[in-house]
Amino acid sequence: MAITSNTEGLLVFFIVAFVSFASAEVYFEERFGDGWQNRWVKSDWKKDEKMAGEWNHTSGNWSGDPEDKGIQTTEDYRFYAISAEFPEFSNEDKTLVFQFSVKHEQKLDCGGGYMKLLSGDVDQKKFGGDTPYSIMFGPDICGYSIKKVHAILNRYGENHFIKKDIPCMTDRLTHVYTFIIYPNSTYSINIDNEKRKSGSIGPDWDLILPKKIRDPNAKKPDDWDDNEFISDPNAKKPVGYDDIPKEIPDPDATKPEVWDDEEDGEWIPPTIPNPEYQGPWSSQKIKNPNYKGKWKAPMIDNPDYKDDPDIYVFPNLKYVGIELWQVKSGTLFDNILVCNDPVYAKELAEETWNKQKDAERAAFYEFQKNKENEEPKDENKDERRA
Repeated sequence: MAITSNTEGLLVFFIVAFVSFASAEVYFEERFGDGWQNRWVKSDWKKDEKMAGEWNHTSGNWSGDPEDKGIQTTEDYRFYAISAEFPEFSNEDKTLVFQFSVKHEQKLDCGGGYMKLLSGDVDQKKFGGDTPYSIMFGPDICGYSIKKVHAILNRYGENHFIKKDIPCMTDRLTHVYTFIIYPNSTYSINIDNEKRKSGSIGPDWDLILPKKIRDPNAKKPDDWDDNEFISDPNAKKPVGYDDIPKEIPDPDATKPEVWDDEEDGEWIPPTIPNPEYQGPWSSQKIKNPNYKGKWKAPMIDNPDYKDDPDIYVFPNLKYVGIELWQVKSGTLFDNILVCNDPVYAKELAEETWNKQKDAERAAFYEFQKNKENEEPKDENKDERRA
């Protein structure tokens, strides 16, 4: 039987897909299917204070696939902490991909949707806000000012925030967040399989000192003129300028009829600001012909600069965790992935989020419509309109 061009195309696609999946090294992948509770440990953090929130295994109130479930926060004003362990690995000489999907079903006004990668040995039952982590990544919303994607790297015991601003998604639908760290110390942050930010790890997190600095010993030359504007040397003060009074008698004022000059004294009209008075005289400003610009010390090689080719390396990654505070609950996490292949991560997002997003949006609109129909009708509304 002859192979058609369409058949050949499909064969090539499946071969490429197979090679891609075969080359991917997956360190952790969680779709929250059967047995997920055995892979995750709920922390006792905040339990004694009765502030530890409970998780629900669900697809949520609206979903593109009701059988595709994740874990969702269920209680308002609660702390949440849960983690899973995977075989310890290092991303040295490898690409590191950290990806997950998150949906805020509540109208989130303050709460996180981020996740963490942790290194070394962690007591998962005590995992909480003070537990050191290697990477924290994902959306955070609080009020009107904070609506961004966190990307925090821990180096030398300190947490370093990315210096670039990355707006997060603020609707109530599922979105996929992907953090890729390459072995050449560059990175990419994607949302819904689209690149939102990229660059070099060192400068974007201030993890290494700059190669060039301003010469601390340089001094501004004595003849350097950094005044952009000067007074016009040819300007002259108008004759009589200093004789213009600040205030003048109010020309519209009239002496009251009951005013008695003998008893009240000579009547003096009140004063008002003189519209012709323009303040102390000063000559107008003109462009300085000798202006050389604002002086800056010249750049020199930084003597303290040290290249760190391993700035991207996290040698003992071992856990993935969710640790957050929520004023309003309803955030749902799913499809968590830690691997070394951006192509595999993209295909996973296409297989889950992209395949379901249209159906999820339709389910959301249906949910909203049903909710509005269930709300009690204001019987006085029509009367007020009449």
